[in-house]
Amino acid sequence: MTRRLTLPQLKKYDVTQKVIEALANTESRAILFSIIKKGMTAFELSIKLKIPLSSVYKKLNELEELTLIKVEKWMISDKGRKFKIYKSRISKADISIRKLDSILYLVPNE
Repeated sequence: MTRRLTLPQLKKYDVTQKVIEALANTESRAILFSIIKKGMTAFELSIKLKIPLSSVYKKLNELEELTLIKVEKWMISDKGRKFKIYKSRISKADISIRKLDSILYLVPNE
């Protein structure tokens, strides 16, 4: 007997849905598309986008889990603290939704 997944269970494991939700979020989208050409730290993003630093870290974590961003390099401050420079893996996203099907097309950032 095959057990069918419910809609909430499907949503939990559907990566395309998770990426679409991230792109629908204003803060995530602003962060993602602010680091296409030049990588930035969480602190720089917080200042530039006027988003609380804690929110920036949360969104960066989500975007990194979805592999939409990467850590371009690690830096060490004058005080010896390590920090990451984040860069977007995509330069463009197109979403098409028809009935229950959604198609996501991501253009790699070169």
